[in-house]
Amino acid sequence: MATTHARVPGQPTPTGMAILETATATVQSFSPINSIHQHLCAFHLYSHDMTRQLEAHHFCAHQNKEMRQCLIYDSPKADAKLIGLEYIISELLFLTLPDNEKPLWHSHEYEVKSGVLFLPGLPGPIQRQDLDKVCKTYGKTIHFWQVDRGDELPLGIPQVMLALTRDGQLRPELAIDVQMRYGVSFDEEREKRAYMEGPKLGVHPLANGGGKGLKTELRETDCMPVDSVPRVFV
Repeated sequence: MATTHARVPGQPTPTGMAILETATATVQSFSPINSIHQHLCAFHLYSHDMTRQLEAHHFCAHQNKEMRQCLIYDSPKADAKLIGLEYIISELLFLTLPDNEKPLWHSHEYEVKSGVLFLPGLPGPIQRQDLDKVCKTYGKTIHFWQVDRGDELPLGIPQVMLALTRDGQLRPELAIDVQMRYGVSFDEEREKRAYMEGPKLGVHPLANGGGKGLKTELRETDCMPVDSVPRVFV
């Protein structure tokens, strides 16, 4: 049961274009992409409708010890759709955020301790070394492509996503499907991760939407004309 329901419209990539891409790849630098070193699999929920849930594959790189940034795809396959972004920060950085920003961030404690967040293909002991750190972090996730409803292209405006925070939220069919495809057991991992701890001060009450749903909406507003922008002469 894959997250993707629709094929992107268009003709297959021509052979000539594929050859050109191969040639440019040998010359150009892809440093930001090459810094990606980790693949996390988890589930995301639309913050305004938690019945809409999907499998999310995070390909992450560290900015530093306190922050990592992740490209989110709907699968780990070569033709996966890039559907969003997630920024992951430490509790220390989260506490520096203004209060009106905190609801946009979700905690990772439940995801990690329940076993539903995992690193595909890595042995459990190695996974747990890093997930013990992730358990204490917060994430801000925006999805641009609503593949769960079958969109062939990224339509509409970006949406804020949240993560699981308690038992009973994850749709059973999603849990069963992912466990079967990746050969993992959420219940077994839950037991093995029982020693882990979340944020030192506990999950902040303003995180996870502050207990409310959040929905991004587009509204018309006045636009500053170009001729009103101050000019700078050098």
